[in-house]
Formats: sequence, C-alpha cells, structure tokens
Amino acid sequence: MSGWAIALAVYSSLALISFLPVLRALIKWIDLKPGGPSFAESPHFSEEGENLLVHNFERMEGTLKFWKTYAERYRTFHVYSLTWISLSTVGVPLLAQAIDADPWSKWLLTVVAAHSAILLAVSRAFRVEAHYKAFRNGESEFYDLYRRMLDRPGIFGNSEVERIDRYFEQVETVRKIVRAAETDNFPSMDDVAQEFRVGHLSAGSGPDGRQQQN
Repeated sequence: MSGWAIALAVYSSLALISFLPVLRALIKWIDLKPGGPSFAESPHFSEEGENLLVHNFERMEGTLKFWKTYAERYRTFHVYSLTWISLSTVGVPLLAQAIDADPWSKWLLTVVAAHSAILLAVSRAFRVEAHYKAFRNGESEFYDLYRRMLDRPGIFGNSEVERIDRYFEQVETVRKIVRAAETDNFPSMDDVAQEFRVGHLSAGSGPDGRQQQN
C-alpha cells in the first residue's frame, strides 16, 4: 500500500476523531452549575426583595444556559479550526514540494487544502470567534453583577428598592448587548456564499497561487 495512501488515511482519521468533541458540543446542552449561596440565603434583603431577585434569576436561567451552551459550541469549533488551519498552513507548502507521480500524493494535498479551506470559510462566514466572545462575555458579565449584588449590594444604591432596580437595569443591559452582538454577527446568505467561494478558490489553487489542473 502506498505511503501516501496511509498518510491520507491517518490524516482523515485524526481529523474525524478530533471533530468528536465539536460534534458532542453541538448536540449537548450544558446545565448550569450551582454557584453557592443565592439571594434566598442573603442577609442583605427583605423577604420581598429576595423574592424579586430569585424570580429574576429563575427567568435568566434559560438565557444563561443558552449562552453557556453556545459559547462552548463556538469555542470547541474555534479550537478545532484553529488547530487544523495552523497545521495546514505549514503542511500544504511542504506537501506541494513533496508530491510525486503517485496519485495518492495529489489526493492528500487536495484533502488537506480543502479541509483547511472549508474550516476557514465556515469560521469566517458564521463569525465563530465573535460569537464565542459575545456569549462568553455575556455570561461572565452577568455572573459578575450577580456576585456583586450578593456580596456588595450597597454599590447599587442606598435603598433596597434602588439597588434592585439598578441591578435589574444592568442585567437587562447585558442581555441587550449580547442580543445585539448575536444579531450583528449573524451571517447573511451573501456572506456565506462569498466565504465558500473564496474557500473553493483557495482549495483549488496550487502552491504558486494558480488554479490546479487535473
């Protein structure tokens, strides 16, 4: 069996195996982990204030689960893409110099280049890194607010009503920022088509930048 064929089988196997964490993240929803004492155990609020804060957090739980899950999905795909694109950036020029008359060598170069081009096109078209940052930052910002309200409610105002109102306003601001980032980064059909067109041209180009001929 050709050494080039073995190399192609090894590359394909590694690419598929390393994609499994991405696939698992795409189909699995992440549960929120308990974060210690909540507003119900806080000594800083009246019973009415505790109820308002607890109900607000319960309404936020679905949003937090969504943010956490999608941040993990985008993160795993970003790491996968970054790893294989980096390897391809080094590997393709070397393979281009090493290919010979064996057709398997050309297949290996084509598969490596196409794999990298597809990952790059998907990452750009769907703005994977920007989405990851938006969801991750939104989750972090909310929990920072949550902890400050639990530990130092005085920084939100003088009275309990003022503190709770200001806390709710800041929580709503975080939600609006994440929602705006999500919609701003959502790709149009033209964006997707353009990125895949560029990826197709990149995959079909030889080491000198010209289109490969069969």
